Amino acid sequence: MVSRRAALRLGALAALVPVVPSVSACTEEPPKPPPPDPLADLAAQARADAALATSVATGTPALAATATEIAEARTEHATVLQAEVDRARPPVSSSARTSPAPVPQAPANPVAALVEALTTAEKQAADLVPTVPRYRAGLLGSVAAGCASLRVVLT
Repeated sequence: MVSRRAALRLGALAALVPVVPSVSACTEEPPKPPPPDPLADLAAQARADAALATSVATGTPALAATATEIAEARTEHATVLQAEVDRARPPVSSSARTSPAPVPQAPANPVAALVEALTTAEKQAADLVPTVPRYRAGLLGSVAAGCASLRVVLT
């Protein structure tokens, strides 16, 4: 036979049992944030390339027209890439917008610097194509093709 005191203890323990699962549910870890959008890096690189082309245009008069066209094209690439990043993951606040890349000094060999920047951008965009959805692959393919055509104009 169970004593009255033992029965009260069992009743008190039984009353606590439903509380234990709800306490453990409160201690679950919050979901991890998604990884950074790979297009954000391409947008930043496009802004840097546009800044490089702008510095070449101002520092090398013989290449001014070509470098200006490259700067305009890479600025457009940065704009459309950033628009896609913002569409997929809206910025938290208006201050989260990226600022323009600082204008670097013109390099010693401006043509080689621009060719290298465009080659790198083309490869980065092309390498991402198989890893993204079709609608993004089309955007990346256009950016890669644009960089390739700009590079051909320089050489």
